[in-house]
Amino acid sequence: MRKGGKATKWAARGERLSAALRENLKRRKAQARGRAAVPSAGQTAADEAVDADRNDAAGSGPPTPDFRRNRSNE
Repeated sequence: MRKGGKATKWAARGERLSAALRENLKRRKAQARGRAAVPSAGQTAADEAVDADRNDAAGSGPPTPDFRRNRSNE
């Protein structure tokens, strides 16, 4: 009996990578939700004001996490 060929190996690799990416995304979203729920000690009043303005502009829905690497004081 022959072992699986390249196509089978690539398909299995693709499935593993897809599962890993899904888990990574879930973890990052949970971290962002946790950060958004509790303001850090290093967050300044200006950052809180920007967050409040962003939440007011967004409407009545829950605040969305900010995934940008370099947050600016808008």
